[in-house]
Amino acid sequence: MHILVTNDDGVHAPGLLALVQAMRPLGDVTVLAPDRNWSGGGHVKTLHRPLRVGEATLADGTPALTSDGAPSDCVALAMLGRVPRVDLVVSGINSYGNLGHDVTYSGTVTAAMEAVIAGVPGFAFSLAANETTVERDYGPAADYARRIVSMAMEKGLSPDLLLNVNVPCIPAGDIRGIRVTRQGMRVYRDRLDERRDPRGVPYYWIGGDYPTGVPDNGTDFGALNDGYVSVTPLQLDLTDFPTAQRLSTWDWDQWVSVQ
Repeated sequence: MHILVTNDDGVHAPGLLALVQAMRPLGDVTVLAPDRNWSGGGHVKTLHRPLRVGEATLADGTPALTSDGAPSDCVALAMLGRVPRVDLVVSGINSYGNLGHDVTYSGTVTAAMEAVIAGVPGFAFSLAANETTVERDYGPAADYARRIVSMAMEKGLSPDLLLNVNVPCIPAGDIRGIRVTRQGMRVYRDRLDERRDPRGVPYYWIGGDYPTGVPDNGTDFGALNDGYVSVTPLQLDLTDFPTAQRLSTWDWDQWVSVQ
């Protein structure tokens, strides 16, 4: 099995190295990751400039490929032929959680989405640290990543699904196990900071306090709050089927003709 490892924190991030080392017992590993931090970059496909791929070396001596593109660009480059035959894509380990609505912003998760678009199972792993976390131990998250990927491959995971996994940032002995969850409600506390450059022209920073979440039972936030690893299966089909069924009962032709 050939595993592609990528991330959105950059090729030299410690979480990437931990994930690479965790994947080695499961198959051949190739790294293709961004050359800088792309956190919050979302699902990107770069079409209006060339993408470049260079070489890098991880802290343990592992050779890696690196690109000036986004995490999803890195996966696209690999799947389109820059890396021979990829069987699955594993992204992370992100240095913060990717919960609730974060999945649309997260380069970690959208790299796994790009794998699904290419017909390959994708996994996104995040360490659910917060803004007060000083030291991050990626060891427990890497261990759970190895277990989860191994089980998913043994049991079978549909190539149109990805698993978004968040591991609590607590000692390994305090983690209570794994829960399969749904997306919870992220509470953002963004604010706009307007400043002026030396010529008096306004510019803006989007900032604010660290987001929180609602720890409802059965959600990713709830699992982490209770000390469990959260495993959320995601699909790219965002259709709201109950609403689509209700809308189909409306007399659209009559409404249009009246207007």
